[in-house]
Amino acid sequence: MSHTVYTNLIGGQWTPARTGKSFANVNPADSDDVLGDFPSSGAEDVNDAVAAAAEAWKTWRLVPAPKRAEILYRTGEILTQRKEQYAREMTREMGKVLSETRGDVQEAIDTAYYMAGEGRRLFGQTTPSELQSKFAMSVRMPVGVVGMIAPWNFPMAIPSWKLFPALVCGNTCVIKPAEDTPLSTYNLVQALMDAGLPPGVVNIVSGFGPDAGAPLVSHPGVRAISFTGSSEVGRIVGQTAAANFKPCSLEMGGKNAMIVLDDANLDLALDGAVWGAFGTTGQRCTATSRIILHEKIAAEFTKKLVARADALKVGNGLDESVQMGPQVNQQQIETSIRYCEIARKEGAKLLTGGDPLEDGSFDRGHFFAPTVFGDVSAKMRIGQEEVFGPVVSLITCRDFDEALEIANGIEYGLSTALYSRDVNKAFRAMRDLEAGITYVNAPTIGAEVHLPFGGVKKTGNGHREGGTGALDFYTTWKSVYVDYSDKLQRAQIDNA
Repeated sequence: MSHTVYTNLIGGQWTPARTGKSFANVNPADSDDVLGDFPSSGAEDVNDAVAAAAEAWKTWRLVPAPKRAEILYRTGEILTQRKEQYAREMTREMGKVLSETRGDVQEAIDTAYYMAGEGRRLFGQTTPSELQSKFAMSVRMPVGVVGMIAPWNFPMAIPSWKLFPALVCGNTCVIKPAEDTPLSTYNLVQALMDAGLPPGVVNIVSGFGPDAGAPLVSHPGVRAISFTGSSEVGRIVGQTAAANFKPCSLEMGGKNAMIVLDDANLDLALDGAVWGAFGTTGQRCTATSRIILHEKIAAEFTKKLVARADALKVGNGLDESVQMGPQVNQQQIETSIRYCEIARKEGAKLLTGGDPLEDGSFDRGHFFAPTVFGDVSAKMRIGQEEVFGPVVSLITCRDFDEALEIANGIEYGLSTALYSRDVNKAFRAMRDLEAGITYVNAPTIGAEVHLPFGGVKKTGNGHREGGTGALDFYTTWKSVYVDYSDKLQRAQIDNA
C-alpha cells in the first residue's frame, strides 16, 4: 500500500533525507492505519538544516519584533481554522482521545496569541548611570540558531512552546520531532509558513535520536538546545551541550504526587485522580503517578478509585465515547508490564489492571488496562520511578507532615497537588512541596501557557518553558551604554 511520503523542510524547500531512509508513522490504536512515511535523517541533513537556519538568521533577526509577532498571531488564526483536522490527525498518530488532541492544538493556539503579544514587549531595563551625561540600558538579543528536540506526548503543544517564543525573539530554528509523532510538528510548521514565515527560519529534520538528534545537539552552528524527554537522554544532551558551552533547556521526567487529606472533598479528589492518572494514558511528565492518602480516608478513596478505573472505556481515541486511548508504542507497553512485575515482587497489591489489553478490538493496537496498586511504600521502585503509563500507586500517610515527606522523597520535582479545605495546609504545600508546579484542589496536570513550566531536581536544569521563562532562555542580555558627555569618563575610577 502506498503512503503519503513526507520530506525534511530545509531552507523553505521540502527535501528528501540524504540517507535515503524512511520510517512509517503508524496509528498506535490501529496498526493498519499508516499516516505516512517520514525521513530517517542523518548528520548531513542536520548540517544542511543548520546552514539554512544560519543564513535565514541574518535577515530574520532584523525583522522588527512586532512584525515577527504578527506572523505568530496569523498562525494562531490558521490553527483555529484547522483545529479539528489537526486534532484528528494527532489522535491517529499519538493515540490520545479527541478531546485531548483538540486541547493540544488549543494550547498551540494559546501560545501563538500569548507570544504574539510579547512582540510588543520583550522588555529590558533602563537604569541611572553612575556618571554624568551617560545613559545605561539592557536589551534582549536573539541567541541565533536554536536546536529543538520534541517529545511525542504533546506533539503540537510542546513544539509550539519551543518555536513560538524562539521566533518572536528573533531566533531561527531546527526542530527534530519525535519519531512517533512527526506529522503534528509538520502541521504546526505548515501553519507558520502559511502565515508568512520566511524560508529557512524554521527547518524540520525528521528522524531518530542517535542519528538526527545527537548531531543537532553537538553541531557547532547551533547556539542553544531545547530538549523535552526522558532524564536519561536529557543527561546526555546536557553533557554534550555543556562540553561546547551551549545553553541547554532540559524538561524531563516526573513522579508526581497528589496528596488527599482527611478534610478533602473526596468526590473532587477522585475526579482529579482519574484525570491525572489516566488522562493521556498516563503518558504525561506531569501525570499523577502517586496518590498519598490520609489513613482515615484511604480505604474509601481506594475502593472508589478502583471502581472508576474499572469503568473507564479504553479504545481508539477517534471514538468520542472512549475515555482512554492506547500507549504510543510497544516499548511503552513493555515498560508498563515490567513495572507491574516489579511492583508485585516488591509486595505492592494489584487492585485492578496490570496487563495489556490484546483481545478483540484491541488486537491491532498498544493498549494497557488502567492500573491501580495499593499497599505501596514510599521507597518501592513503583513509588520512585517514572512509568509513563496508566499505572498509579496508592501510598498511605498518617498526617500532613508525613505526606510532605513522602511527596518530596523522590529524585524528581515537576508537579504536585494537594486536596484539602485547610487554607493553612494549602499555603504550607505551596511553600514546602519540592516541585516547579503545585496545584491546590486540582490534579497534577493542567498547566497554562502564560506561566513558567518546568521542575527541580532530576526533572530539569532550571530553565522554564511557557511565560516569560521561555523568553529568558531564547534571548541573551546585552548591556548598552551611551556616553553623551563628549569626554572620556571612567566608570569605577576615583575621579575625586
